Amino acid sequence: MGIVIRGGSVVNADHTTRADVYCEEDKITAVGLDLEVPAGTEEIDAGGCLVMPGGIDPHTHMELPFMGTRVIDDFYTGTVAGATGGTTMIIDFVIPPKGGSLLEAVDTWQERAAKAATDFGFHMAITGWDERVAREMDEVTRERGINSYKFFMAYKNAIMVSDEELVAGFSRCREVGAIAAVHAEHGELVYHLQEEMLQRGITGPEGHPQSRPAAVEAEATARAIALADVLQVPLYVVHIGAREAAEAVTRARLRGQRVFGETLAGFLAVDDSVYYDQDWDFAAGHVMSPCFKPKGHPEALWRALQAGNLLTVGTDHCTFTKEQKRMGLEDFTKIPNGCGGVEDRMSVVWELGVNSGRITANEFVAVTSANAARIFNVYPRKGVVRVGSDADLVVFDAQKSKTISARNHYQQNDFNVFEGLEVQGVAVHTISAGRHIWADGEVRAERGAGRFVPRAPYGPAYAGMDRRMVMNAPRRVERKG
Repeated sequence: MGIVIRGGSVVNADHTTRADVYCEEDKITAVGLDLEVPAGTEEIDAGGCLVMPGGIDPHTHMELPFMGTRVIDDFYTGTVAGATGGTTMIIDFVIPPKGGSLLEAVDTWQERAAKAATDFGFHMAITGWDERVAREMDEVTRERGINSYKFFMAYKNAIMVSDEELVAGFSRCREVGAIAAVHAEHGELVYHLQEEMLQRGITGPEGHPQSRPAAVEAEATARAIALADVLQVPLYVVHIGAREAAEAVTRARLRGQRVFGETLAGFLAVDDSVYYDQDWDFAAGHVMSPCFKPKGHPEALWRALQAGNLLTVGTDHCTFTKEQKRMGLEDFTKIPNGCGGVEDRMSVVWELGVNSGRITANEFVAVTSANAARIFNVYPRKGVVRVGSDADLVVFDAQKSKTISARNHYQQNDFNVFEGLEVQGVAVHTISAGRHIWADGEVRAERGAGRFVPRAPYGPAYAGMDRRMVMNAPRRVERKG
């Protein structure tokens, strides 16, 4: 049975129009006014609402073993939480153990993701470098459908890579037709500052931002950009929280370099004053890396989004309970790093972005869906409401309000970084691959209904490449002299 959405305004990244949308099986098969549909078609009344492509969260960590514990949201609870907020696809990170096989890690993550309620894709993390990693990258990219590799420039003595490994990894990304991504913080400096804080007797959550000033993010971002420029590989900088890091991305883009910046919904809404709260659980609940930055940084990130120099808004959804956070009760460096957000991302960005006049509804679609689809090579299958695209849709009521709270959210942790924020603009219906999985307060999602979405490599080697997409892999240029 198909689904028709009637009476809404269809909002894409490039235009808005009044239209009905008809979905049959997992595809959009008609967009237009007064559509005639078969008898028995489910009808959703979108009168007064907006119909947009389902959100794509390009940065999540579901069911991740990390810092001696495990993320509390798995692929089912996490994707259900996302669906209630209008997100219909996540791109999660496969993180192999240091020295481990990339292919074995993909198999592990596929097993975990088999319970997902919505579609998903993967990024691959590179946590070390050897000949096997270099060899397996070719199969991961061309046969396993993963065209992006993340390099951690932080977390010394764990998954941080050296500059030597960055150079080798970036070069290999170019060879296999993949985009390089970085967690950009100067890991050595962070480690030094953490030790300094502990020696001074600073053991609480306030030590976290003090050991991660904006400069550690700015330096690493600039270094990664420089390496990518020399090696001629496109670069995606994840979770930018510092004004100076956004400025480094802006300068590179103005030079014409293929650099794409991601920020987080939390970084657009919260500043580092949270770490100094007298309630330890509240302060620790905000511990993530990079950390929230001082006042002034969120507004700078908004300006970078407005200018088109930051292109995507993710969440780094990585949820822990208060009890898990208390692993670091005596030492802030042992507080599991991570916050939630996949459920609230769309409403928070609408409230602080569209309702404030910072961005338009079309720009909202771009930063929450379409740009991620283009950058990671799933456009126009995802990220747009048009005939032939996947039936991933959200009916968004721009007049409806709610107050965000851990008391009634769907994600599994008992803390919410947006606690008490009133937002006007919420998802009232979510369609995933033609299935009506969120119906104005009712969860209809099915465990395991989500599909893995393979993403083809970039560059001339991929014959089906859409030449109009946002990013094409740069050609290598022979340098003279």
